[in-house]
Amino acid sequence: MIDAHIHLEQYSDEDIAAMAAEAEKDGIQGLVAVSMNLESCLRTAELAARYPALVKPAYGFHPEQPVPAAAELDRLLAWIRRHAGAMTAVGEIGLPYYLRSEKEQAGEHFELQPYIEVLERFLALAAELDKPVVLHAVYEDAEVVCGLLEKHRIERAHFHWFKGPEKTVRRMAERGYFISFTPDILYEEEIRGLAHMYPPELVMAETDGPWPFEGPFEGQPTHPRMIHSAARAWAEIHGWTYEEACLRLEANTRSFYRI
Repeated sequence: MIDAHIHLEQYSDEDIAAMAAEAEKDGIQGLVAVSMNLESCLRTAELAARYPALVKPAYGFHPEQPVPAAAELDRLLAWIRRHAGAMTAVGEIGLPYYLRSEKEQAGEHFELQPYIEVLERFLALAAELDKPVVLHAVYEDAEVVCGLLEKHRIERAHFHWFKGPEKTVRRMAERGYFISFTPDILYEEEIRGLAHMYPPELVMAETDGPWPFEGPFEGQPTHPRMIHSAARAWAEIHGWTYEEACLRLEANTRSFYRI
């Protein structure tokens, strides 16, 4: 299987070396390693060079942080363009749902438009480079992002760890956008309901590591091998064998990312 979304650069070198050494035993054939900013991209690129058979790099700017200064954004976009040949996808990019919610709950004003403008710069770059995009866009933000994807004529879009209303889910599925399930598919009813609804041919598995999980994973460091648990839960929901689910998820991920 392939972990379709992991923040590999946030792990220690020792942990990454252990993951790479154990990958075959753990049934892990690839890690789509997303990035947060230029510093993060640099580390992701170094890891992809160190483990080329395993690490599939994605370069972008995570939206749950302050908007970058114009010069900083220009440097990042220029760097990505220079490294496009070795890049699997543009990501992680999107809109800051959780940051905005936190600020608004605290009674602070939050301006979303600058984040939309940053996102559009990355979508334009992805369209120019013919690369898929890895998206952080949940709930009402996903509707905005769907409109932007249509504006920039981007068809290969991966909404990672998605949550949102049924009308948005149907819009995404109709346009062939992919989503991915994390290990929380074992214990989150909202996610299990989405798994019932979303077309199986548009689904991948991810860990979003090192983000920690609850339920049976409480207190455990997040590891790529946890996608096997997500596959088992997804198989159970659809009445498939675990082996069939793994084959479907791997094929979907390879097809979407062209790896």
